[in-house]
Amino acid sequence: MNPTPPHERICLLTGGGYPYRRDALSGWCRTLVQGLRRFRFELLTVTDREPPPAPAYPLPLNVGSARAVAMSRGGTRHERRRGTDGDLARAAATLLCQGLIGDHPDEVFAGGLRRVADNPSLLPALPLADALLESWRTGHDVPRLSVRDARTAAALLRHALGAITVHLPDAGLVHCVGGTTPLLTALAGRWRTGVPLLLTEARAPVARHKPHEERLSPAVRTVLRRLRGSVARTGYAEAGLIAPLSAYHHSWALRHGAQAAKLVQVPAGVDPSEYPVAAELESGPAVVWAGSGGPDSGLSPLLAAFQHVVAAIPGTVLHLVGVTATHEDHCAEQIERTGLGRAVRLHPLPADRRDRYTAGHVVAHVPGPADPPYRLVEAMMSGRAVVGVDVGPAAETLGDAGVLVQPGDPAELAIAVVGLLRSPTRRRVLGDAARRRALTHFTNDRVVRVYGALYTDLVAPPPPTAYELALAVPAPRSEPPATLRWLVSERHSA
Repeated sequence: MNPTPPHERICLLTGGGYPYRRDALSGWCRTLVQGLRRFRFELLTVTDREPPPAPAYPLPLNVGSARAVAMSRGGTRHERRRGTDGDLARAAATLLCQGLIGDHPDEVFAGGLRRVADNPSLLPALPLADALLESWRTGHDVPRLSVRDARTAAALLRHALGAITVHLPDAGLVHCVGGTTPLLTALAGRWRTGVPLLLTEARAPVARHKPHEERLSPAVRTVLRRLRGSVARTGYAEAGLIAPLSAYHHSWALRHGAQAAKLVQVPAGVDPSEYPVAAELESGPAVVWAGSGGPDSGLSPLLAAFQHVVAAIPGTVLHLVGVTATHEDHCAEQIERTGLGRAVRLHPLPADRRDRYTAGHVVAHVPGPADPPYRLVEAMMSGRAVVGVDVGPAAETLGDAGVLVQPGDPAELAIAVVGLLRSPTRRRVLGDAARRRALTHFTNDRVVRVYGALYTDLVAPPPPTAYELALAVPAPRSEPPATLRWLVSERHSA
């Protein structure tokens, strides 16, 4: 059997998702792989979490390999080296930290990152704590950075930069879907091999600190936030094409340095057959929310609003669909704090997608700050009435086919949900409108078609060189040039 040509091999690079986890982003990747069977996919996921020993999805025949790399949580010890390696490590650390602290162009950070990518053995020797302190002293614009803060930030930076040591499989294109960790791996692979990079803007980098960073000092949180922003902007500069999911993601990329000519907006999409319209169940009032249930998933404001809903309509049930095993304890703790008890029920993602939203009369879409709009599109396609919180691309996705409320106001969210629970006719009208809007704008066949064109555009072999015969002689001339006579005689004799 002939091997697959390089221009037909795609490395699909994610941050701990497909094919090892079942979530919205993994489902989108699965749609892409199954829909583009003319390409051979090499799947690579780079994550801070320990991946399951086996894929969560069956792999189609066009998947050549699937590999998961878990970044060590133990970190790498700081080492001091003398000689050439020590000089190189100090120079790289200085560029990295100057790019993160102070008024320096992104090219400074990218220059340091590329030096480490070209020579990964420098990573353990990077004097990041010293470089952070020096950069802060000479031109800081971050909160006070103590020696302890510098050491903590250095350990976290070194751990994050470990992603650049991961080697990519042989492919003609790297399609990076995810956040900072996989993008670091993609950038290092591009610099080492020159492979083209396609970047899908699935999650806009979170501008504020993340929940698990609450215990860190303001200076350390600032360094980590700037790392995410610097890596994203470096990715924009290096990518051949950038495919934002929405106008929201599109404008975010433009504001952070992406070139408009590189941006191709490709909205999220789902398979209509997997989310058919089902009649409402003959049961008490029920609300559905779909999400992982993690600290940054939108669960807390949802529960705060649902307390008002239960007070207005006793007996209402909230179904939390898709809570991962990792976050079940967190969900149980949050529910216990609210005192909602049996009014809230946890469901893992059902094997049959058709059952995901059928338990509810209303879908409450309360996303995390960086969540992509996949769950919203699924709810719309299922024909359920949706109350959405205006976060990220929710407004442009839902349009006038649902009810949109402002973030940070649980009472307003509860009022909208209660209003729909008390109005079956309005629920039916909005559910039908949501389904029509999803069928018009958010189907996966469009996603597959556009990405097939993007892959071809980036990895297709260049056309053969065309030569044009130019006669550098004045005209008119009584006798044709010798070269032209030769061509004419060859044509006649053929």
